[in-house]
Order: sequence, then C-alpha cells, then structure tokens
Amino acid sequence: MEAGFSRMNDLTVLQASQGLAMYIEQNVTDAKTRGVVVGHDHRHNSDSFARLTAAAFLQRGFKVWYYKDLVHTPLVPYTIKKLNAAGGVMITASHNPKDDNGYKVYWENACQIIPPHDEGIAASILQHLEPWGWDYDLVDSSDLCVDPRDQGVIDAYFEEVAALSSYSEDNANSKVKFVYTAMHGVGTPFAERAFEAFKLQPFIPVKEQVTPDPDFPTVAFPNPEEGKGSLSLAIQEADKNDATLILANDPDADRLAIAEKQKNGEWKVFTGNQIGTVLGAASYEKAIASGKTPGQLAMVASTVSSKFLERMGQVEGFKFEESLTGFKWIGNMAKQLEKENYDVVFSFEEAIGFTVGDIVKDKDGVSALAFFSEWAVQLYDKRGLTVYDYLEQLYQKYGYFVSDNSYFICHDKSLIQTIFHRIRFGDQPERSEESSFGYVLSYPKAIGGYKVVSVRDLTIGFDSTTPDHQPTLPVSSSSEMITFRLENSTVFTIRTSGTEPKIKYYSELRGDSEEQSKRDLAKVVESIGVDLMEYKKNGLEKKKED
Repeated sequence: MEAGFSRMNDLTVLQASQGLAMYIEQNVTDAKTRGVVVGHDHRHNSDSFARLTAAAFLQRGFKVWYYKDLVHTPLVPYTIKKLNAAGGVMITASHNPKDDNGYKVYWENACQIIPPHDEGIAASILQHLEPWGWDYDLVDSSDLCVDPRDQGVIDAYFEEVAALSSYSEDNANSKVKFVYTAMHGVGTPFAERAFEAFKLQPFIPVKEQVTPDPDFPTVAFPNPEEGKGSLSLAIQEADKNDATLILANDPDADRLAIAEKQKNGEWKVFTGNQIGTVLGAASYEKAIASGKTPGQLAMVASTVSSKFLERMGQVEGFKFEESLTGFKWIGNMAKQLEKENYDVVFSFEEAIGFTVGDIVKDKDGVSALAFFSEWAVQLYDKRGLTVYDYLEQLYQKYGYFVSDNSYFICHDKSLIQTIFHRIRFGDQPERSEESSFGYVLSYPKAIGGYKVVSVRDLTIGFDSTTPDHQPTLPVSSSSEMITFRLENSTVFTIRTSGTEPKIKYYSELRGDSEEQSKRDLAKVVESIGVDLMEYKKNGLEKKKED
C-alpha cells in the first residue's frame, strides 16, 4: 500500500471499482437490481478501501450487499451464491506481509474471475479513470446499501457448514483437544461457530493471536504455511494443555494449516498435499457411507498439487480433474463438473487451500477446519489412529507420494526465455515451416535416468497425450509452464512466477516405499537443476522452499 498508479491506494481502488462497476453493468443481466457483494478484513485501510469500492457501485445505482463488520473471505462468494448477486469484491491481502493489501474479484457464478473477464475489466478500468467522487460515508446513508447479516446470510452459511457433519454425537462426547490460532486475523469467531455447528468441544485458542491485528506482532510472516516458525506459540499452547492437534487459519481464514503431535513427542506440520490427501480420502469415505456411488463423485486439484487423488480415483472409480494453479481455475473446473452431473465433494491446492462440499467454489479454511476436526475425532476415538497413521494407511494402499518443491532465482527475463527455449527445442534448434511453433519440438527423452512418457506445455500449447496434441487446460504465452511425466511415476512441473523472479518446480513421485521414493525423486530433482536449468552454467541461485 503506497502512493502510485501501480500500488494499492484510495485512487487505484476507486478506479478499479469504477471500471468493474461499468463492466458488470454491461455484461451481467439485471446487475443493478441483483447487486454486488463487498467485504473486507482487518488489514490497514481495508475499511476505507471497501467503502470506496461500495461507493463506486452505489453511484451507478447498484444495490450493494455491504458487510460493515469483518468477514472471512469465503463469505463473499457464498453471499453471491445465496443472494444471486452479480459479482463481488473482497478487500484482503490473505497471508501477505502487513504492508500489503489486495482486491479480489468474483463473478456472478461466485468464482474468482478468469479470462475473458479479467481482460475486459482491465480495459474498462482504463476507460473510467476519472474519479466519480470520494464519498466514504455513502455506505451509511444510501438506501441501496444493505448488510447481508440482516438477511440471515451468515446463519445460512453455518447451516450449510453444519450439514457437512456426520458424527455430531461423537464430536460432543470426544476428549480430543484442539488448539486454534487465527494468526492475528479474522477467523476466530467463524472458527468458533463452525465448531459449534459440528457440536465439537471448544478449541483452545492461542490468546496472543486470536484478535485481529493488522501489524501481526507475534509472527514475522502471517502465513501458517511457513511451518513451525509461524506455529511456535500454538505449539507452546498445545504442549501446555496436552493437546495433540493444532489448527491454523491464515489472516482472512480461507486457508488451513494443521499440525499433530507424534508419539515421540515431535510435532508434525502437515504439508498442503498431505492435508489434501487426508481431506480428500475422508470426503470420499463419507460420500460412499452416505450412499453415493464412485461414479457420481468428482474431485479437483491444481496441476502443481499432489497426484494422490488422481491415483485414488483410478483405483476407486471416481472422476478426477486437474486445473491450472489457483482457485479461480479450480472453482470454475468444479462448476463445469457439476454441469456434467458430478457431485464435486472436494477440491484443493498444495498451498493449504481446500474446498469441502459445495458451500463455496473457493478455498474455505473455516468449513475445512470443522470437517477435518470431526474426521480426526473419528480416527482417534473410533479407529485408534492418529492423523499421521491414517495418512500412512492411505500411502500403503495407493502408493507413497513424496514431493520436493524448490525454485531458482533468475532476474534476467531473456535468460529465462533461453532456458525454456532450449528445453523445448534442444541445444541446436531446428527451424521448421511445418511446425506451428517455428521449430521441431525436441523435449528431453529422459530426465534423471528415467524415460519421459508425456509432456504438456501450456505456454506454447502442446500435449503429447491428446489425439490432436492440444492441451485440455487453458494455454497462456505470458508465462512458462511445462509438465513432465516419467516412467517411474514422477510428475513435475516447471513454471515461472508472475510476481517474483523465480523459476519454480513442483515434483512428486509415487512409489512402493517412502525411502525408495525419496531416493528416486532425488535423482530427478538433481537432473532438473543440472540438465534442464543448467543452473550453475546460467548462474541461477537455487533455493529450498520451507
């Protein structure tokens, strides 16, 4: 948040809102009467940014469903769904540092915007840069402004959360102890109510972190994905109270981190892929127990997330689809599967984002928190298993999935282009008039000593597995993204970051044992750096993700 046209400030928020208002007015049926939803978290300036956003729509004659109090991010898309609104905006920086803020846009389908709407909105903003006014108080005086709380929307949300529960009596009688941290965010009242909806015994709060504080005084980064460092106070609280499970939301409570105390006294912070494995398997078990058949069910994960659910779907017979990275793609993929009459019971991305059921088509750390806690009670009290034990059982049945995610620092965009050009076309590119890519494709035949069995390149639009070699996922030339599958069941994706000078990779291998899987994957990871990136020759700095 700073002055400047490329920063988040009152002017740029107002301009964005004016452009968005005009675009929705022109492209959504009955947009003004259906209205738009505006919510905000506790970040510095979130309240004033939300007021300006609402004011832009009010000045165009829109009804505005305006949350005057703090809300967690999933309530905005839920409110769009519940009230059939024309779109929505959430002012939040999620888990970013304290100096940041953000502007998240949802379309009338209650999903984050994707092309062509993102481009259309950007063009509309440029056409409406002159401020219409600076009335921060219009939300307090306009008859067009209504707080969704007065319409019972939050009550309806928690009724749908409660419907995810299958074992409320067991929950009420359980002695399993949970510690919860909101990471200085807005999650506490929503997490408490979710526990009440499931009839779970109250969790133990990390008192220093349960109240919203935009300065995040006890954590260097307000991101529970950072691991034990960000969870240090929660671990202390759990040890003091003899609790075995820690639940952590990020500041806007759309993500969920989980840690469990192991039998040796050490704390295990689960990765997003491991949490996704547990929640996905639990969703499948509960759906089957309710009378669903595998053929009715579907799950979605982003392309850089674990392929565990893909493998489980192959074994059990449910539909699995992958999407591009981010819940704007995951949510829209889920909507498409629903149109095909599938019951999408779970979706996730490796960055600790999870959607259980169909309450929202966005990640929701509150409903996922309650759903997980109920499942943990079943594991502890009915099966005599820890969460880690359950994860091990899943790996024994479907294969051990080990991952290694890392990245290389590269500030030279032309060097990045050279690296990926070589990966596609080889050391001595051969021009070809017959090729739509200008050169003969020459992807590596083997990586780490293992044969390449398929390649999907979403930058140039090539997929070796489809009949016409056209990818089924969207193609974008604005970023680099290639996925390789190897004969030893390794899948890895290399891609550039849209916001940082990084070449990232996400690698995973499915094997018969954890030890062997780690050894085999290590060979591939070494080859990614040495043979594909040529990181020493190109002067790239290799980093290890936490």
